[in-house]
Amino acid sequence: MTVIVLTHCAVGLRGLLTRWLLEISPGVFLGNPSARIRDSLWEEVRQYVGQGRALLAYSTDSEQGYAFRTHDHKWHPVDHEGLTLIFRPSTRSTPPPASASKGWSKASKRHRFGNKP
Repeated sequence: MTVIVLTHCAVGLRGLLTRWLLEISPGVFLGNPSARIRDSLWEEVRQYVGQGRALLAYSTDSEQGYAFRTHDHKWHPVDHEGLTLIFRPSTRSTPPPASASKGWSKASKRHRFGNKP
């Protein structure tokens, strides 16, 4: 089984892929080509993807049962002890620590010293 997902790619590339794979949703292609055809299609995708992104997932005889490749994605596959995982770089910055107010809060004063006027 082979799945190719295209994002922001030319219509001509989609037409090229429909020769070998079935387009089940816009930009999502599914099929069962041979490994040689799959690799050939992936090279065509990488060549004509332009400013878009592409993802290839296919079944293999591995521990996970599948493998995948990415092109121009911010998330990258990383091998971790024989398993392929996705590395997602952090895009958000950590907020600066809030300045702690000095002294006791009203609630902590009531708890510690009781409700004295």
